[in-house]
Amino acid sequence: MLKDYFKLAWENITHRKIRSWLTIIGIVIGIAAVVALISLGQGVKKVITNEFEKIGTDKIFVMPGSGFNPDTKGISPLTEYDMNIIRRTKGVNEVAGMYYKAGRVLYDKELYIVTIIGMPLDETTKLLDEAWNLEYIDGRPLKSGDKYQIVIGHDVAHGKILGKNVNIGDKIEIEGQKFAVVGEIKAMGDPSVDSGIIMPQKISWEIFNATTSSGGEEAEIIVRVETSENPDAVAENIKRELRRSRGQKEGEEDFSVQTTEQLMESFDIILSALTAIVIGIAAISLFVGGVGIMNTMYTSVLQRTNEIGVMKAIGARNSHILTIFLIESGMLGLIGGVIGLLIGMGLSSLIAFIGRNFLNTMLLYAYFPVYLIVGALLFAFVVGCASGILPAIQASKQNPVDALRYE
Repeated sequence: MLKDYFKLAWENITHRKIRSWLTIIGIVIGIAAVVALISLGQGVKKVITNEFEKIGTDKIFVMPGSGFNPDTKGISPLTEYDMNIIRRTKGVNEVAGMYYKAGRVLYDKELYIVTIIGMPLDETTKLLDEAWNLEYIDGRPLKSGDKYQIVIGHDVAHGKILGKNVNIGDKIEIEGQKFAVVGEIKAMGDPSVDSGIIMPQKISWEIFNATTSSGGEEAEIIVRVETSENPDAVAENIKRELRRSRGQKEGEEDFSVQTTEQLMESFDIILSALTAIVIGIAAISLFVGGVGIMNTMYTSVLQRTNEIGVMKAIGARNSHILTIFLIESGMLGLIGGVIGLLIGMGLSSLIAFIGRNFLNTMLLYAYFPVYLIVGALLFAFVVGCASGILPAIQASKQNPVDALRYE
């Protein structure tokens, strides 16, 4: 019996091809937009999660202000003194600090503003390399004893920041001081590194006058937790010790302390919120598509009034008529869902390809989990069925005598 319902619904859809395709387009657009946006959002989330997994869960990040917010005006900077406080905190195994600031760069007689990253050249460098997962594709990393040598990010090397390509051995003037390029970092997808220049930390303090009575400034401090310790507990210990050292009360801190898992949760909340917003916008297309299906089904009921009367006259029940029209509207939604799913997958894959090969960003990645594919098809079918409920009820309640007389 159910097989006959689907067969009849398919015949009705294919009998009116142009109208059916025009109806399906709304669902196609909506599903394609939703699938493309969700797959890209899930892809970005997966890339970020993988990067945090590489960093490891034994890391804690200490920053001035409210974290990765670049606006730290009026906030006391973190310094080497704070690093020493953290180093003596219970549960801390290793500490490394780094400094970064936007600097004036003169190259080929043109002036640019570029992020300058100061990294220490001691035993703590390994911790920073591990946390940032830096890979060198040309030249060498900075080493102990380097002074006016620099390493450049991928975008700097390939002419996207300084107007033209920069090669190993070239000279670049930063804040009035000339530096020699000795290495290039592989594209990471992190704009601050890809478009930045890395130099010895002490030299960065010198050219930016970033040395205080408490030592050189630190824009970010990375902590490795002892193997046997809980990162959350150690993070609380660090907060307590820094509050005591800086004379601050709980809730009034001018610094932030976050574990790797907390950072992952923060990014996840932001990405989920953005995804929800864009999906909400895309859902408008699905609503329009649903209205289109409803309009088509109402028209179909009017055109097939005599047919409904005949079916009822030979014994069809109201439930049979209702089922036929619901399946037909559901199939319209499902067909649109299948086409929209394929278009959405192709669109997101194309965007990811363009991002990786032409925009050099590692963040754009299309990910298609099973729940997305199944959910999109099921949702399209449900939207179709829901849109056909009222027309189906109207069809099922028609009086057979009146239906047979209808012209």
